[in-house]
Amino acid sequence: MTTSSPWLAELASPSDTHRQRALARQSQLTKPAGSLGELENVAVRLAALQGTDTPNAERVQIAVFAGDHGVCDEGISLFPQAVTGQMIANFVTGGAAISVMARQLGAALEVINTGTVCAPPLSDGVVDEQVAAGTANLARESAMDAQQLAAALAAGDRSAARALERGCQLFIAGEMGIGNTTSASALACALLAEHPTHLTGPGTGLDRQGVQHKAAVIQQALARHQQQHGDDATPLTCLQSLGGFEIAAITGALIGCAARGIPVLVDGFIVSVAALCAVQLRPALSCWLLFAHRSREPGHQRILDALEATPLLDLGMRLGEGSGAAVAVPLIRSACALHNQMATFADAGVSNADG
Repeated sequence: MTTSSPWLAELASPSDTHRQRALARQSQLTKPAGSLGELENVAVRLAALQGTDTPNAERVQIAVFAGDHGVCDEGISLFPQAVTGQMIANFVTGGAAISVMARQLGAALEVINTGTVCAPPLSDGVVDEQVAAGTANLARESAMDAQQLAAALAAGDRSAARALERGCQLFIAGEMGIGNTTSASALACALLAEHPTHLTGPGTGLDRQGVQHKAAVIQQALARHQQQHGDDATPLTCLQSLGGFEIAAITGALIGCAARGIPVLVDGFIVSVAALCAVQLRPALSCWLLFAHRSREPGHQRILDALEATPLLDLGMRLGEGSGAAVAVPLIRSACALHNQMATFADAGVSNADG
């Protein structure tokens, strides 16, 4: 991989001028200082990221990346891999949770197939970015080779480029892939030097015995990774060895958005692991990430801690697809409306604490 790769472009910088003006406006709105809590912080951050005095989140782009995982051969999921392709069709025809949320929000929804074992029943409406028919079994060999990793990263970057063309003000990445919580957990363990028992959860609904088996498979993958790569824990090495095509594509999309000046609203566990990988690769990315919710997946809090992230919501969700991020969009829109439309003390003829 070379520095000419689009996802390695220089990242945009937030506007400190607009941040300072947003802070000044917040101090003059007709409310006690800080009384809107995190809504104030969101508005100020968006003003800086969007380089505007009137932050906005009306034009939302949701990109759902789908891919299959060879580690399913180890019996780590309750569902067959055919479900991934079937869910791609469900996204496109409007029956999935994220499809419903996109309609409700008036958001653009893009579905990207990064590599499935079974072809989706529908092709219309699906962006074809198939790298291969799923990754290799990460418990026994590297999930992908260097060329496949580069292809997946570039697919994510192209999604960010399309978001820019559509005038996107806020980008949401979602994911779908039977077995992808195993891949994400293994990747997070490698990036954070954590034991699998600390980060492994039920995914699609495993019982206690199933979670224990899943953790054992992840431990096997980490041992294989250590034997193959030694102490090389660089983000790209870990992503190639333990990741999924959709996780790599999300990594590329997040970096691609920051390079193009597009704020990102991060979903749950799997997208947060992609964000962790992306931030370790490009630390300047972190300021472009807003975090929507705390997933019920037990490893998510550890990822949030590593990213020093405070999520907006905690609803016990663990669906994925970008659904938790979509649910947070109305809060962000409210934050923008309050910032842009509330009267100042001078406008309303109200005396403030200094007056």
